[in-house]
Amino acid sequence: MRQRKRRSALPVYIAAAVFALYTLVLPLYSIWHFLAAALVTAGAWLLADRLIKPVTETVPEPEPAPVSYGEEADAILAEAKIARSEMERLAGSIPDGDVKAKIAALISLSDRIAQDAVQDKADIPAIRKFQSYFLPSTVGLLESYDRMSAQGVAGTNISRAQESITQMLDTEIQAFQKQLDALYQNDALDVDADIRVMQQLLDREGLGREDALQELLRKTENGKE
Repeated sequence: MRQRKRRSALPVYIAAAVFALYTLVLPLYSIWHFLAAALVTAGAWLLADRLIKPVTETVPEPEPAPVSYGEEADAILAEAKIARSEMERLAGSIPDGDVKAKIAALISLSDRIAQDAVQDKADIPAIRKFQSYFLPSTVGLLESYDRMSAQGVAGTNISRAQESITQMLDTEIQAFQKQLDALYQNDALDVDADIRVMQQLLDREGLGREDALQELLRKTENGKE
C-alpha cells in the first residue's frame, strides 16, 4: 500500500459559484465584462485551491507484471502453487506437529522440483508426470488424515489409518527427494565432464598432480641457475 495526495474538486465548484453570482450581480455587456468575470473566477479558484488541502488517500501498489517462463513451465509452477496452498491449508488444520513437519518437507521439495522446470526445460516431461500423480495423491492423503483428526475420536481404526498415512508421508518424502536428485543427474554428468577436461588440461601442463608440480618447480629453479 502507498499514500498519494489527490487535489480536491471543491475549488472548481467554488469558482463556478463565484462566476454564477458575478453574472447575477454585474453586467455582461462587453468583452471587458467577460474578462473581468474570468479574472474574478480564476482568482476565486486559486484562493480556494491554496486554502483547501489535498486529500491523502491510501492506494494499493500496482501488481507486478507476471513473469513467464514458457507455457509448459508456467503450468508446472501454477500446479505447484495450488498444491502448496492446499497442503498449507491442511497443515494449519492438522494438530499433529510431526505431520506438520512432514508437510513442510513435502512443500519444500515440491517447490524445488517445480523450479527445475525453469532451469532445465528438458526435465519438464518428468516433472509433469511426477506432479500429475504425486501431488493429488499427497493432498488426498492429507485430507483423509484431516477428516479423521476432526472426528475427535481415538478409535483403533482411526489410529491405525492415521499411522499408515504418517508412514506413507515418509515414503513420499523419500520419493520426492529421489525425483529431485534424478532431475539433477544431467547437471552432475556435465560437472563430471568439466572436471575431467580440467584435469586433462592440468595434467598436460604438468599441474595435475603434486609430484608433477614439484617437478615443474624444480625445472624452473634449475633454469634460473
